[in-house]
Amino acid sequence: MDLKLTGRRAVVTGGSKGIGKAVAAALAAEGCDVGLVARDGDVAEATAAELAAASGRRVVALPADTGDDDAVTAMAARAVVELGGPIDILVCAAARPNTGAPLRDDDLATEVNVKVAGYLRCARAFAPGMAESGWGRIINIAGLAARMSGTVVGSVRNVAVAAMTKNLADELGPAGINVTVVHPGMTRTERTPPDADGSGNVIGRMVDAAEVADVVAFLASPRSVPITGDAIAAGGGVRGPISY
Repeated sequence: MDLKLTGRRAVVTGGSKGIGKAVAAALAAEGCDVGLVARDGDVAEATAAELAAASGRRVVALPADTGDDDAVTAMAARAVVELGGPIDILVCAAARPNTGAPLRDDDLATEVNVKVAGYLRCARAFAPGMAESGWGRIINIAGLAARMSGTVVGSVRNVAVAAMTKNLADELGPAGINVTVVHPGMTRTERTPPDADGSGNVIGRMVDAAEVADVVAFLASPRSVPITGDAIAAGGGVRGPISY
């Protein structure tokens, strides 16, 4: 299936590693020029060079902290210059690294600033250009903690991303901008230990980041026009809860 993405311009936050990197690779492979947003400029530069060589597309590093208003404003302006025009697709995947340590209640403010307010900052920065073009896609990466208990912080931040997504979809839809949220579950990335057990889902194995990226690439395409404001689970079928 041709996703009709050739020549589109995309920005991926958290794009130097993990699911964000997989999404950037998928979009570049589909013909997009891509800006990678990450706090570590050196890592972003190395990842951009890697993906550009693999895809033959323009892939640029955009170092920025999405937890900072001024940094996001500057990043958005640079993205338009570096990629040669208004941004068509925004994928928000920036999050604090998972160290394996339990999240504490007092981590909530930091988590919300990065994964909720940070996503909103980026959407607000790029939506005007999309609206002027009459077309755009914003995809927010949250997580299946939105649908189950486990940690207060993990559930709250992902539920908040889903709520923000629906509000943005209603607001921006008349301008031709679709906004969706993807909920990955346990996902294999370059940082996952080889012996990690991800078989607690119905497919019997851990979902790979590239497989999540395939879902995101479809949502980023013109073919996804009927889907907006909704949450798409990409966790391999978690047993138990019924979501509707």
